[in-house]
Amino acid sequence: MVFLVQPRLVNEPFGDAGLLLNFRFKSRAILFDLGDLAAVEAKLRSYTWNLLDETSGDFSIIAAEWDLSDGLARSRFKARNKFVPETLGVETLASARLFVDPDFHVEAVELDHGIPCLAFAFQESMRVNVHKARLDELGLPVGPWLTEAKHLVRTHADPDTIVTISEHGDMKLGDLLSAKAFVTGPGERICYATDLAFTEANLSRLLALAEGSDYLFIEGGFLDEDKAIAASKRHLTALQAGSIAAAARVARSVPMHFSPRYLGREQSLLDEFQKGLSTGLA
Repeated sequence: MVFLVQPRLVNEPFGDAGLLLNFRFKSRAILFDLGDLAAVEAKLRSYTWNLLDETSGDFSIIAAEWDLSDGLARSRFKARNKFVPETLGVETLASARLFVDPDFHVEAVELDHGIPCLAFAFQESMRVNVHKARLDELGLPVGPWLTEAKHLVRTHADPDTIVTISEHGDMKLGDLLSAKAFVTGPGERICYATDLAFTEANLSRLLALAEGSDYLFIEGGFLDEDKAIAASKRHLTALQAGSIAAAARVARSVPMHFSPRYLGREQSLLDEFQKGLSTGLA
């Protein structure tokens, strides 16, 4: 089974939280938990970038910041422009979907951490896998053309759309589908949640977002013996995080954002997270 993106934490479990979604076979990625746009700009301005000019690689960062109502501000930072910010304006949102692409969309919910924080979900439009045996029967090679073909399948393109298969010529998308060259299924869902108190309101919102996800990356930084400390700091314990993952019925769950007070005791946190997975929410 091959999904559209590969998720991984930016840092080790005791480091700052952050999730990278790397697109397979594409020069593209999504990063959750950048902070506000001013923080992004300040980080980029901490370097001189004197070696960048119009001949540099066409690398750009598009950062989006939700105002927790109906506005989404966007800015672009391009390497060819030495990462000087370009304001792309404020978009009015019609739903909880912060970003919509033909292949996927990104959702978010507001959680309480004493201050507002966001939990995110990435939802692939449709899972599209290659049926290798069918390709062999058709005499077709595995190659970059499959990325475009999968995109056409996800976006429900016209069956008469022509797919160029390198030196093997062209085929209609409909003919590839009729030959069962692709296997489709529900798209990948990846949820990311950190900095939240263990409250009924937070649980209700997070469970609705994470329900049935393929991955849940969730903070679980305190041991149960210190749950009073966790509550005072509006964080989850590892046991609570595991119980949330169990209640959301996610396929894979990854605890993160461990408190440095447990350096050298990582296994204890992991054990309590597994206990939460086994017992679920009381």
